[in-house]
Amino acid sequence: MKELVLYIHGKGGNAEESSHYESLFPGCDVVGLDYRSSLPWEAAEEIREAVGSMKREYDGVSVIAVSIGAYFCLCAGIEGFVRRAYFISPVVDMESLILGMMSCSGVTEEELEEKGTVPGTAGEDLSWEYLSWIRRHPVHWTVPTDILYGGEDALVPRDTISVFAEEHGSRLTVMEDGGHWFHTDREMRFLDNWIRDSKNAEGK
Repeated sequence: MKELVLYIHGKGGNAEESSHYESLFPGCDVVGLDYRSSLPWEAAEEIREAVGSMKREYDGVSVIAVSIGAYFCLCAGIEGFVRRAYFISPVVDMESLILGMMSCSGVTEEELEEKGTVPGTAGEDLSWEYLSWIRRHPVHWTVPTDILYGGEDALVPRDTISVFAEEHGSRLTVMEDGGHWFHTDREMRFLDNWIRDSKNAEGK
């Protein structure tokens, strides 16, 4: 049985990060997707096309997705192609995240709609087109999913992750002293053990 594990990086990441997961999925092809766009409607299309194409070559496809890469997966309409997902520090409620950024920047919806794009105080441009698209495309996700979350994540509130996990029947694991970006030796050991435990829970 030929299986693929597709790695989808977060902002500032790259496809080469997928090599870290090769030893955790022996017998599987582990491939990183080097998607190009930061816009959800474009990145989601890239992911959908890649998964649809690769699915024809494999008996099963799993996904590992990080941060905003997980959100792009949620928007991609790939539920029919993917048997399991592993989300690391996922962005699961983009609308709330953007509204929070707007609040911190003192930008109202009326102002954003009028101007189209407004610089945010966090260095990210706020876009009415982006916000409007998100509202027109609510998340529908049915893939069995394991979630790893850092208790000190400053980007995604804990209650947001908890609500998503409960609503979608996802297994949620929290590293209490972990941050949004899992990168230290200790965090990566925790991450590796989380994947092993998740796979064992699947009966593998």
